[in-house]
Amino acid sequence: MAANYWESTQRKHWQFSKPELARLRQKLEDEDKNLVQAYPLPQVRHLSIFFNQQVKRLGKRLAVRQQAMATAQLYIKRFYTKIEIRRTNPYLLVATAVYLACKMEESPQHIRLVVSEARSMWPDYFNTDTSKLGECEFFLISEMNSQMIIHQPYRSLLALQDEFFDTQEESTLAWSVVNDHYMTDLPLLYPPHILALTAILLVLVLQPNGNSGATPSNGNGNLGMAAQVALKYATQARGTSGTEKSPATSRTKIQRFSVWLSESTVDIEAMVDSVQEMISFYECQEQYNEKSTREQVNRYIKARNLDK
Repeated sequence: MAANYWESTQRKHWQFSKPELARLRQKLEDEDKNLVQAYPLPQVRHLSIFFNQQVKRLGKRLAVRQQAMATAQLYIKRFYTKIEIRRTNPYLLVATAVYLACKMEESPQHIRLVVSEARSMWPDYFNTDTSKLGECEFFLISEMNSQMIIHQPYRSLLALQDEFFDTQEESTLAWSVVNDHYMTDLPLLYPPHILALTAILLVLVLQPNGNSGATPSNGNGNLGMAAQVALKYATQARGTSGTEKSPATSRTKIQRFSVWLSESTVDIEAMVDSVQEMISFYECQEQYNEKSTREQVNRYIKARNLDK
């Protein structure tokens, strides 16, 4: 087990560039174009939102901790870089990912309980046979090459939040942004500390004085402001010299954060891209239709007898 992210299999084998990720997905679709054409699916972001909802609902029934649910979501993302979604029953994969993630996060659930709760949630698409989940678990582990240790942004967020936040509300909002990022490709693109810092930056932009009211997903006006200001300060941080820095006593929270960035070795471009990705995600989320997404997923599951 790699206790250090920089030595981990996550960094070595499960972190991609955007072009690499696009090629992996396109390759899977190209392997059976007829299947893809026969069963059109929503865009990847909307599927990710749908899977996130299913993981959270099952997790709530099982009283699963957030970190285990986050691990499950990343397992699903990894799996679907190897296997085309239309060849699978996503409900079975969701239940399996939650079951396996709970084991890895040292909060195991009994397989019969997981199957029972999953069956209650998706009665028309989930088999009561526990061996099906066991087989899927083996399949999932195999496709991930037994590389199941996940490094999350939560640890970095906990380590840094006291330096930049004054209120519990700010910390809670940052935690929420980190939770939301699992509905994007960011966990497959950037290190956990970059994602934690992105969440902190978005919170500082949305609530510069620690005031309540603004959230990342409550309107395009706030989204546009967050994008412009966050990118401005993130970019400026790279070139700020010691003589240009204002006295510590007169700095705003965002200025303190930008100074901190300028004195660190953090990849500013990665942060810029992460901020853009989160802003884009929140705008995309407004167009998400759960009913339509569910119907498209259910259609191919039934048509291909993947619920048996």
